[in-house]
Amino acid sequence: MGRATGRPTIYDVAKDCDVSPATVSRSIRTPDRVHSATRARIMESIERLGYQRTARSARERQSGTVAIVVPDITNPYYFSAITGAEGRAQAAGLTLVIVNTEESPARESANIERLIGRVDGFVLASSRLSDEEILSLADRAHLVLLNRYVGGMSCALVEQDLGSRQIVDHLVSLGHERLAYLGGPTTSWVRHQRWAALAKAAEAQGVTIEQLGPYRPSAVDGGAAADAALRHGASALVAHNDLLAIGVLKRLRDRGVRVPEDLSVVGYDDMFVAQVCTPTLTSLGGPYQEAAQFGVEILLEGHRDRCVILPSTLAIRDSTGQAP
Repeated sequence: MGRATGRPTIYDVAKDCDVSPATVSRSIRTPDRVHSATRARIMESIERLGYQRTARSARERQSGTVAIVVPDITNPYYFSAITGAEGRAQAAGLTLVIVNTEESPARESANIERLIGRVDGFVLASSRLSDEEILSLADRAHLVLLNRYVGGMSCALVEQDLGSRQIVDHLVSLGHERLAYLGGPTTSWVRHQRWAALAKAAEAQGVTIEQLGPYRPSAVDGGAAADAALRHGASALVAHNDLLAIGVLKRLRDRGVRVPEDLSVVGYDDMFVAQVCTPTLTSLGGPYQEAAQFGVEILLEGHRDRCVILPSTLAIRDSTGQAP
């Protein structure tokens, strides 16, 4: 949009200085985190190019509304996020607008563009946008990220590294030596975080793990994921989220594969459905509702570079057992 009107953008400054847009953003938001020489060069470029940030402070409220943007409103994980965000917004006397992007980065960007200036800020839950796109939007609106990290941006998230290590340690303790991760969408930041943590933990334990997919984070894709995993020959599967894991459980049952006697299955997010499916699902979760509350709080306080990281918890249930 900036280029279309001839107005310099954060990308122009980054290109002029041969740095990333994230470094430009940090130079503006948190200058103490950028080397003084680099910061000086960026600030000189900003002045020379006539670059101006137009985003309003969150304290300058006008509409009395904030928006939470979610990839899939039918995913139970986002029920907790929406509930937490709505409660915190209501306590502040604000109205929460819910935006469903249906896992589409293009739709996410277009919806945010339409709402800029109409709401006082955005909480982006599991944003499917690239880091550069998020930084560009943050140049014109106040954003807080939920379940996502971008340098120089405020965020609230549940940690994945230690929790993913717990998953691997749990499976190894049961005798599993060959694991598979059923990965989510390639646009999902947390998919890559989980895979990196699982792979590191598996290497430390001396077991193998392979990433399969990508799959949509829904039960519908569980069938294809289960079939691929059976061809792979792993004795334990770690699904991108609980919905995918539940779809895997159904397909395995249909094919006569016993869980956990023949194959163990683990999910992520620890949704309420993990406790009522058959067998009950071992899953890594955390205080997602609380994270969303923090997200809105950070938004209302106007913080530009504050991250709240909450602990994860592995709930061990019936879907994991001794390796065959």
